[in-house]
Parts: sequence; C-alpha cells; structure tokens
Amino acid sequence: MSSAEKWTSEHLLSSADRAIHLEQRRAQLLPIVDDLRRLAREMDAEVKEMESIEGDLPGQAKLRAWHVGKPLFKAADDVERAISDLISFNARFQKAYEDLPQKREEKRRRKALAKGQATAIEPGPAGTAVQAKDEFGDVFDGLRRGA
Repeated sequence: MSSAEKWTSEHLLSSADRAIHLEQRRAQLLPIVDDLRRLAREMDAEVKEMESIEGDLPGQAKLRAWHVGKPLFKAADDVERAISDLISFNARFQKAYEDLPQKREEKRRRKALAKGQATAIEPGPAGTAVQAKDEFGDVFDGLRRGA
C-alpha cells in the first residue's frame, strides 16, 4: 500500500496488513510521546522555578506547578496508551476471527473422537442389575424414579 492511500477497515482484515499498520502507527506516535514527555518535563521544571505569587500559602506554588503540568504528562501517557490499544486490537482480532474457526474445528474433532471411543466401550455384564435385586429381595419394588 502506498503512503498516499488511507487505511480502511478492509486493509485491517489481513494479518500482514495489520502488522504493517501497527508499525506505521508506532513510528508516528512514539516521537510524539517522546516530544510530549520532554515538553512536560521542561514545563514542569519551569513552573517549579517560578516564584510564589503574593498571597500563596506554604507549598501552594509547588502544588500549582504539579496541577499545571499534569495534563501534559497525561497527554503523553494517552498517546502511549493508544499504541498499546492498537496492539490489543490486533491480538483480539486474531483470536476472535482468525484463530477461533481452527479452535472450534479442533474441538469438533476431539468431540467426535470422544464419541467414537464412547461407542467403542462395551457396557458391563447384563446380569448385575438382576443380581442386585435378588440380593435385596423386594425392598426396591415399590420405588419409582423421581417419586
């Protein structure tokens, strides 16, 4: 796919295209994350060095600096989280749409194999139920299943 084309949902159906998309987005977003973190650290240092404003309580300037710089750090975290969300999307898509049919087919094969083995197992000797009734006499004659 050329760089002039935009990504569409049809492109993301292929495993190879999803890997390319992830690498392109990672290459785009990591420099932004680095730049935002650098800018946040510089801004944090600048506002911490600012003098107190008249009327500040002790420690209020430091608290104000933290409060002002926090959104820049959060922006960097959010962009970085976007990369991990793209990785999660790729893994979930593969698990739900590519791996699931094979997993279900394997389960069907195991189930069919288990059914085949179950019919191959022969029931026990037929005379055991009659032998138990003779042993206890008429004790169980009046009992019905589920009553």
